[in-house]
Amino acid sequence: MIEPHAPAPPGCPPPWSAPGGPAGPARLPVRPGTGRFLVLAGVFVCAACGLVYELELVALASYLMGDSVTQASVVLSVMVFAMGIGSLAAKRLRPLAAAGFGAVEAALALVGGCSAMALYAVFAWTGDWGGMWANGPRCLLVAFSLATGLLIGAEVPLLMELIQRIRRQDAGGAVADLSAADYVGALVGGLAFPFLLLPFLGQLTGALLTGAVNAVVGGALVLGLFRRDLTRRARWLLLIGNVLVLAVLASAAVLVDDFERAARQALYGDDVRVALRTEVQEVVLTGGTHGRPLDLFLDGRLRVGGRDELRYHEGLVHPAMSGPHARVLILGGGDGLAAREVLHHPGVERVDVVELDAEVIRLARTDPALSTLNRHAFGDPRVHVTIEDAFGWLRGAAPATYDVVVSDLPDPGITASTKLYSQEFYGLARRALAPGGRFVVHAGPVAAGPRVYWTVEATLRAAGFRTAPYGTGGRHIGLAAGPDRTPADRSRARDWGFVLAARTDPRLRLDPDGPRPRVLTEASLAAGERAARRTRIAGLPASTLVHPRY
Repeated sequence: MIEPHAPAPPGCPPPWSAPGGPAGPARLPVRPGTGRFLVLAGVFVCAACGLVYELELVALASYLMGDSVTQASVVLSVMVFAMGIGSLAAKRLRPLAAAGFGAVEAALALVGGCSAMALYAVFAWTGDWGGMWANGPRCLLVAFSLATGLLIGAEVPLLMELIQRIRRQDAGGAVADLSAADYVGALVGGLAFPFLLLPFLGQLTGALLTGAVNAVVGGALVLGLFRRDLTRRARWLLLIGNVLVLAVLASAAVLVDDFERAARQALYGDDVRVALRTEVQEVVLTGGTHGRPLDLFLDGRLRVGGRDELRYHEGLVHPAMSGPHARVLILGGGDGLAAREVLHHPGVERVDVVELDAEVIRLARTDPALSTLNRHAFGDPRVHVTIEDAFGWLRGAAPATYDVVVSDLPDPGITASTKLYSQEFYGLARRALAPGGRFVVHAGPVAAGPRVYWTVEATLRAAGFRTAPYGTGGRHIGLAAGPDRTPADRSRARDWGFVLAARTDPRLRLDPDGPRPRVLTEASLAAGERAARRTRIAGLPASTLVHPRY
């Protein structure tokens, strides 16, 4: 039984305890100084785990649903709001601070640890059904953000109560101690997620391990340090609850590989041949054997579709090759398919490919189906590959070097690609062009995204280019290539949009002395130009680094 506090002398702060709750110092199995250190160490670990949960939700939501700015804003704003509500609600638990903190940590470990797997499961098995299930991943994202924020917010009042019961001090000093441990823990969690958990364990296993650490530390702190504050029944309930949480997390960790394989099959079909997580993105190859078309997915978006890639790459490359083309620069294009089309043209002396992901280049060189599709373009001695970010590489490129620059980059609406569709980026590309050189840009679908497409065109003009917009049709309807993988967007994206740019008015035609493309013709090129111009949206502002418009 805990003895009550003696009346506080004049000038001393009142005890940090709720009316009717424990009013005296906790009877600890260790010295008070050691007890304070252990509580602050628990705060440190719990703060690290909490930030990992936040980053995990942001990263997975950005991967599954695109537009990382929107997903980060939703997760963080909902979570911070919920933390305030949780902190207010936890005031009622202060009389039972030890038991309340133990229960909160067990619940947080279960919710945070399983959040990534649950979100991935809902997206894989219900995200493509349409109707009421079309927004399932978004609803679950908000629900997990809300639940995680409520539980993280509830930690603070309970920890304040516990640390004050070890040794009373002024409220400002207690807040400073807790805040210091909390912020340092958040720093460690924020650094551990991208540099340790994500590259070595992946999103799902990393979240499960974080939940297990959270449960162990929270349970050990309460059952080891404040066990005398709990009834025998409460101790057993808390112990059984934590064991069950750890059992659930451990079972999920054992099954995580089977779960990922099943989820990939639900997303991509049964013929997944390669699935790997690089330092940049998730790369998946399907098909390419037994007559099945090869598909390349980057972060879940269809980047190369074997059924229709020829229409895309011929439309991207051949109009720009009409004119001098001895030196060609390809930005992106790690699959080797743009280089394949460039190498068809006589007179090409050098092709520089600047690709961010070395693993994509490796697959393009070594995967039998992909290397056959690109006709072993990277084995040609004229092709030189640089693994670097295209923006940074262009800043150091020699001016007036290239006759043709091909921008074969992801959709402009994907947040990570926005800077590669900015006025500053196009200014760097313009500087790299030789006099009379041509620059071609993949600008997203014309019919499905006219505002984005014409913003790209307006940005090129703002960078000093004259432009010739055009598109090609015949796009196969599969998983979306754009920033949002919802069924509605996927059903509309039936074309590709390109913009040919030069310092003077570019002439949109095929090279009369070059090879004949297999599907692209002068007539289809002219029709694509007319179709694109019919969608024109005038007066759009340019996109810049500090004011992205996509």
